[in-house]
Amino acid sequence: MTVPRHQIRAAFTADAVTVYQAYPPEIADAALRAGRFVPPFKRERMTWIKPSFRWMMYRCGWALKPGQERVLAVDVSRTGFEWALRHACLSSYDPRLHPDREAWRRGLRASPVRVQWDPERSLRLAPLPYRSLQVGLSGEAVHRYVDEWVLGLTDVTGLARSVHSRLTGGDEAGAAALVPVEQPYPLPAEVARIVDAG
Repeated sequence: MTVPRHQIRAAFTADAVTVYQAYPPEIADAALRAGRFVPPFKRERMTWIKPSFRWMMYRCGWALKPGQERVLAVDVSRTGFEWALRHACLSSYDPRLHPDREAWRRGLRASPVRVQWDPERSLRLAPLPYRSLQVGLSGEAVHRYVDEWVLGLTDVTGLARSVHSRLTGGDEAGAAALVPVEQPYPLPAEVARIVDAG
């Protein structure tokens, strides 16, 4: 089956969708103790959430990059996730979706959410021919994320290291069996249009 170029794939339930973030230990530990994001997490900064486990592993280098040594699986309400996408602007201009560059720039300035599509990654973190969603939250969206949308936090650093260990040991099947199962996420049609999802 051909995967659409822009498709959201995630682990989700009827109420929640799992996204991933990587942080230094001081932010991750404080968040896990509180069950939510608290200082030293900074609401003033844009925070990026990623539904793809493999893309998160590419970004954080299997939780080995400085400042990204801890990976959190964040269960977010589907209502909140879809609010974010409904209020998003694509991070780059697309003439198919924007009347002109100035209209896109206005949308970018006004929107509290930025969406970009980057190449999805294989288990060995090689780029694939289809894309993975990254969602940048700022302003109102960060406050909603922290105060309303987050339903639970799980430290999956050990999982990241286990998958990596199996890969480096040549056990690709064992590594693949550990990776969370992600399915196409059923976006409402009007939201799919906003974020250019297939």
